[in-house]
Amino acid sequence: MSSSSEWDRDSLSSNASSSVSSFDDDEVNARVAPDWTTHRHFIELRGFRLDTVRDVKDYYQRHYVGVECQRVDGYLSGYSRACAGRDDNALCKDAGLRENLFRATRCRDGVKVMVKAMHIRSREINIVRYLSAPSVRCDPMNHCIPILDIIDAPQDDISFVVMEEWSPHLFAEIPCCRRQFLRALEQCIEHVVFMHRHQLVHFDISLHNFLTDYKGNYACIDYELSRSYNGIPDPHICFSRGTELPPEFERGQSSDPYKVDIWALGILILRACKLADYHIPELVHLTRPMLSDNPDKRPSAASVLKEFRRLVSSMEKGPAVYASPRSELPRATCQ
Repeated sequence: MSSSSEWDRDSLSSNASSSVSSFDDDEVNARVAPDWTTHRHFIELRGFRLDTVRDVKDYYQRHYVGVECQRVDGYLSGYSRACAGRDDNALCKDAGLRENLFRATRCRDGVKVMVKAMHIRSREINIVRYLSAPSVRCDPMNHCIPILDIIDAPQDDISFVVMEEWSPHLFAEIPCCRRQFLRALEQCIEHVVFMHRHQLVHFDISLHNFLTDYKGNYACIDYELSRSYNGIPDPHICFSRGTELPPEFERGQSSDPYKVDIWALGILILRACKLADYHIPELVHLTRPMLSDNPDKRPSAASVLKEFRRLVSSMEKGPAVYASPRSELPRATCQ
């Protein structure tokens, strides 16, 4: 096995034409389902231990001893599965995770991590390598989930990406304070600006794909649908498979891929307001052009960020924030 965390713009450029030629998955871009038992030893040699039956038992015993059963019914199935295992050293996969994900522990300090398997020549691994390369990962607007290692298994055409395990939710608690709420949204917008600046499109901007470390930091994950458009002038696509699809695709029309992200980002902002139980008129104002039926009339990500910061500055002088019935929010919020 080998590792690579260096990636540059030229490497992405070599795949740019294939990025726009088709949205049909081919062999290298399909989701992989590795035999984790086969690879556990090599991953451990790099300092990461895949969760075993003993790890899972220890986790539940540490975190749920004395907790009322009715509060943890959803979690106890995992504990029951672990207890049913006869070999404490056997791997114990979280049944709630997709087949290409596995929970693990960093051996030197016990920090919990997540390991994601990708095809070694997939678009996703190319983009992850690029976003985690030293030349770009230090950019304060790059809110990619921190990558701890990339472990290549060329004999099986698989790369294992080891990343920090953050909260599976954008907000650590609901409701959150307004300052935290706005800072979370700002980091989401910043990452889209960062990606577009580097001619990358995420294509699955949604609440599910932004996490928090509970320390005021927010990060984007899941680049399975992402594409590089480096060196491609005026790109257009006919459809996508993201969570939030713009209306032009429903009409069978093509769209600027960057404006697909803008539509999804607008939906994210509105859904975040609903989730946190905030109705902030300034944010409703911000999202209106982002949700234009005409993609050509949607603003750029950089313009969205500039307007967001202007609105936040004005709100600090005299914010108008209040809870609002669902019916008062724009139609896209309630879908």
